[in-house]
Amino acid sequence: MLIRLGYDIRFWLNASASMIALLNVHPSRENDLVEPDRLNVLPEIPQTEFRDLFGNRGCRLSVPPGELRLRNSTLIRDSGEPDQQDFQAREVPVQELPNETLPYLMNSRYCEVDLLSPIAAQLFGGVPHGYQRVQAVCNWIHNNVAFGYQFASPTRTALNVYTERVGVCRDFQHLAVGFCRSLNIPARYATGYLGDIGVPPSPSPMDFSAWFQAYLEDRWWTFDARHNTPRIGRVLMAIGRDATDVAITTSFGEANLLQFSVTTEEVPENAVNQPMRSAA
Repeated sequence: MLIRLGYDIRFWLNASASMIALLNVHPSRENDLVEPDRLNVLPEIPQTEFRDLFGNRGCRLSVPPGELRLRNSTLIRDSGEPDQQDFQAREVPVQELPNETLPYLMNSRYCEVDLLSPIAAQLFGGVPHGYQRVQAVCNWIHNNVAFGYQFASPTRTALNVYTERVGVCRDFQHLAVGFCRSLNIPARYATGYLGDIGVPPSPSPMDFSAWFQAYLEDRWWTFDARHNTPRIGRVLMAIGRDATDVAITTSFGEANLLQFSVTTEEVPENAVNQPMRSAA
């Protein structure tokens, strides 16, 4: 299937500021792009692309005072298949884990592994190891934490989610990541596009979404503690230890958000032959 991706974000800056943007499709999906994936910036200012410590594609900007607009529209080809599952995938003992997975066992800004470890042991210590245990983590969070945009908080940590039992999608994933790491399962936070493809349309405006990945057997597997069901059309943008590492924009100076919209929708196959559409 073909999926139209895009965003239109506007800020107002009272003074010059530096900004980092992580708004591109992840390099692991670049070969699926049918149209260019470019960050369009107004006013036109120099952009410096880079790859961060986690392999994400980023862009650095030096922004003058006034209005800043970041937008893009691109087309990507997707398998149309739901997230892969394997309930037989085994956990890998810590001493056998690849070196690159080890940072995803540690404490991070929003995932307090040391404080969550006794809770995780109590809740999931008796669950069979492997994929089933990660799924048990997702089931527990999905059933015990209430979702609501009114619960959004930039400072809520995984432990806060456990005690308060409320949150938005990032909070669900932070608690899942924290529990998995507490069980010695490498887990990393992920963000990207997830449209209402194959599910009833949500009445809420489209937004970027969060999920997480757990390392089992010999690869990273996608899990989603909020939706807790395999989904179609998930398009990865960035991965990291938690939301700190994958913020769509980070401003070094005050930047006031004026407008924010996201597009992710299935389009007909003949869309590949049509002119590229702006995200205006």
